[in-house]
Amino acid sequence: MKLIFEKSIPGRGQDIFPACDVPCKLPDAPLREKKAHLPEISENEMGRHYTALAKRAHGVNDGFYPLGSCTMKHNPRINEKMASLPGFTKLHPLQPAHTVEGANELIADLERFLCEITGMAGVTFQPAAGAHGEFTGLLLIKAYHHDRGDFERNEIIVPDAAHGTNPASATMAGYKTIVIKSNENGTVDIDDLKAHLGPKTAGLMLTNPNTVGLFDPNIMEITRLVHEAGGLCYYDGANLNAVIGIVRPADIGFDVIHMNLHKTFSTPHGGGGPGSGPCAYKDFLAPFAPGLVCKDGEYTRAEKSIGNMTGFYGNFLVMVKAYTYLLTIGKEVYTLAQNAVLNANYMQEKLKDIYPIAFDTTCMHEFVIGLDPIYRKTHVSALDVAKALLDYGIHPPTIYFPLIVHEALMIEPTETETKETLDEAIQAFREIYDRIFNAPESVQMAPQTTPVLRLDDTKAAREPHLRFDFE
Repeated sequence: MKLIFEKSIPGRGQDIFPACDVPCKLPDAPLREKKAHLPEISENEMGRHYTALAKRAHGVNDGFYPLGSCTMKHNPRINEKMASLPGFTKLHPLQPAHTVEGANELIADLERFLCEITGMAGVTFQPAAGAHGEFTGLLLIKAYHHDRGDFERNEIIVPDAAHGTNPASATMAGYKTIVIKSNENGTVDIDDLKAHLGPKTAGLMLTNPNTVGLFDPNIMEITRLVHEAGGLCYYDGANLNAVIGIVRPADIGFDVIHMNLHKTFSTPHGGGGPGSGPCAYKDFLAPFAPGLVCKDGEYTRAEKSIGNMTGFYGNFLVMVKAYTYLLTIGKEVYTLAQNAVLNANYMQEKLKDIYPIAFDTTCMHEFVIGLDPIYRKTHVSALDVAKALLDYGIHPPTIYFPLIVHEALMIEPTETETKETLDEAIQAFREIYDRIFNAPESVQMAPQTTPVLRLDDTKAAREPHLRFDFE
């Protein structure tokens, strides 16, 4: 397929305006030395070009998309419709409070909903994405300790199976990351946790269920131990989809949490945004909350606020989608978790007789296949299986994560897939398994039916060609 620049023909265009007949003097400012490299193409050809590009993309409207830990699910179109209403899209953040009472009411209601779901006392919507929410939560923890004069606590404990953003966020917040081991069951090693708790512990960052899709049975003991050591407990809400409406993070000992509205609460995830990662906190952290709060028509700031994390309230239209989603589902929000867990366990049970499950127990919203034993016998890797799935019209799951599982395939069916779709995916996995042992080359050379065949990943990483050569 040609690039749009390759289709460009000098002099061809689609503008309908006549040449300017008024003298125009440009200001004394730096001007480009060469004409901008804009494609010259007709409207008809431009439409065909971008339609052809769209046909090459794969999304949840095209087929199964079991991308683990990312909750790539169907999002009801009514949420998009509500977020496109002029009363929301034409607001300006500098309008007086009395002219945006509806928007402020929506934010207040959404805060109330999220507090009920998490058990927390307050929510800030300033964070623009999940990792930004993590950073905000860690700054709240830091402000809490410093306000008490406890400046020696400079360590954040993170499990070895954590999302990569956890240690990154801790470092950004000025903390030293202390990594603790997982036990043979894939959950936190309590003895290793105890060995690393101490007067320097500021807090623990934990995803529960974790990145191998398991709910930690020792969670109450874990949070108790951290609190007894003087630290606070941070809940990474990336996997909240598995327990929403069933388990409240505050009730199992967590003090602060971020939620991904763009995953759990319905906004298309991926593609560069927009995201929203509101941070919820218990009442003792409220004095440090960031940003402005509108109460009784006036904007105020928390007494010891950590300042602004972004402008104003954050990505408001993502909040509109989440609000619509929760109003639609109502008190039955727990069914999201029930269906996500059911679908994941159904697929795991249907594949465990042939694929090695990393931790063969009841999972939550996702499960992990550890393909290492098969790879050692056949030299067919997790990457090969992921590529082979493309030929079945299935987007590959996350591969090579978490790092504690070798040749990992992390599969998250989500709650919006039907049994028929899951059965088709299971059949694809089983056919690929047969090919691994009977025709391994066919898997190693996959995909064969996609517009672009297998790329040289190493060359693409080391010698990226990111711009068109005009000369």
